[in-house]
Amino acid sequence: MKKEDVKTEAEKNNELNPEVDSHQAEASETETQKALDPLEELQEHNTKLKNEYLYLRAEFDNFRKNSIKERSELIKYGPERMVSSLLDVVDIFEKALSSDVNSDNLESFVEGVKMTSTELNKTLEKFGVKPVDSLKQAFDPNLHEAIGSEESSEVEPGFITQVFKKPYKFHDKVIRHGQVVISKAPSNESADKEK
Repeated sequence: MKKEDVKTEAEKNNELNPEVDSHQAEASETETQKALDPLEELQEHNTKLKNEYLYLRAEFDNFRKNSIKERSELIKYGPERMVSSLLDVVDIFEKALSSDVNSDNLESFVEGVKMTSTELNKTLEKFGVKPVDSLKQAFDPNLHEAIGSEESSEVEPGFITQVFKKPYKFHDKVIRHGQVVISKAPSNESADKEK
């Protein structure tokens, strides 16, 4: 007998039942696919997450660039409304300066300057800039800068007797400290002279 003529029992069974062999092959392929499917699923999931990350990163980068642009434009053009309102006051000043001032129109010129000053203060106040009354008020180092002191019997010591520059606030923030003179108690020599 030749080797080719000798068939194993399994081969004889396969010849008799060819469906069993194909089922085994399909089962083997399915097991291989199942083994590969989780890996493919993870790769697909990884790719999906990577794409989402790249998309979000690009969105954030665009947001950051737009924020920087908006902030710089706000800084550059923020005071536009205030400047526009102040230009009206400048126009009034220019009209006043272009007129010839003489003894006949001096009173109306002074009145015009007072009105212009009032208009300027209204404009500043409209945008949150307000002067802080300081005369005869207690000295506050958060608002005032003392440039001197003087003896006074009319004003309590530590209170303001003169204001050289008014302090101003922009909403709640001090934007300019006032320059003031503070009262101090009269010395004994001064008190004796007054008696």
